[in-house]
Amino acid sequence: MRPILLGVCSALFFAITFVLNRRMELAGGSWAWSASLRYLFTLPFLLALVAGRGRLKPLMAAIRERPSAWLLWGTVGFGLFYAPICFAAAYAPGWLTAGTWQITIISGSLLAPFFGKWVSGPSGKYYIRGKIPLRGLGLSLIILIGVALLQAEHARQLAPGQVILGIIPVLVASFAYPLGNRKMMELCGDRLDVFQRVLGMTLASLPFWLIVGLYGLADSGLPSSSQVGQSFIVALSSGIIATVLFFKATDMVRSSMGGLAAVEATQSLEVLFALAGEMLILSSPVPSMLSWVGIAVIITGMALHSLLSGYSKDKAPSSLKTAAPAPALAAKGNE
Repeated sequence: MRPILLGVCSALFFAITFVLNRRMELAGGSWAWSASLRYLFTLPFLLALVAGRGRLKPLMAAIRERPSAWLLWGTVGFGLFYAPICFAAAYAPGWLTAGTWQITIISGSLLAPFFGKWVSGPSGKYYIRGKIPLRGLGLSLIILIGVALLQAEHARQLAPGQVILGIIPVLVASFAYPLGNRKMMELCGDRLDVFQRVLGMTLASLPFWLIVGLYGLADSGLPSSSQVGQSFIVALSSGIIATVLFFKATDMVRSSMGGLAAVEATQSLEVLFALAGEMLILSSPVPSMLSWVGIAVIITGMALHSLLSGYSKDKAPSSLKTAAPAPALAAKGNE
């Protein structure tokens, strides 16, 4: 139950991203600055945190061992996740972006066959690929139905172009985030803790963010003081608090595909938190009855996901625990 609670808390802090990114776009800020400033502001916090705990040296040693893998999966997990999210905020309200983001519930489950572990048998070692958790996938579909109901009335009020540019980038992000997260867990194994891993991914994605920042400078000049301030809040809430909480939750259930699916499903609550935030900060209208039905479906799906994933973990570990890397994989960072 603790991983689920951590996932819910991370969803609350992640939701701040959708609301403030939309607010910055409405004020004329560049999506490129919103994206790059978050990670540039995040870096000093993480450096101080990891260095203060005396764990910076092991992290740098791990990065030097596999620099290309860190660069690739750090850019995928952070760069191809957050830049599309910020880009989408320029064309769609925060609730639509947060709602579309919930496709990551299914995206994470569909990635299971791309991961596995080495096991020993009578004829030697062999590799077992992860299996898609069908029960968790079915429950995730319930949550997505709730998200669709939540958005149905609002989506009719948007132009087709807004819907496309507000959805497609988020679909890309929905696969990039769990893929980068899980690949880095596989690469790091038990050698690094969650703070080291987040810092490592942030460092590895810096070349990407510098390019995005240069684009923002060429496109719209320097960011306003308001955008800088709001980006700092996003960096603290989403880049530090939410990311660490979410990565900690996934670390706790890393050996269970059902558990991972359940933790990733908690992110569906972002749409509820984002909706509430937009109502308070951006004076968005009160949801319709259909939207409230969607909210009820999401909460029901979340409860079922949490309960049944816990049952699966106790009763059927052999079918679910397929994603944990063996020591050899952890050391070599199998990609």
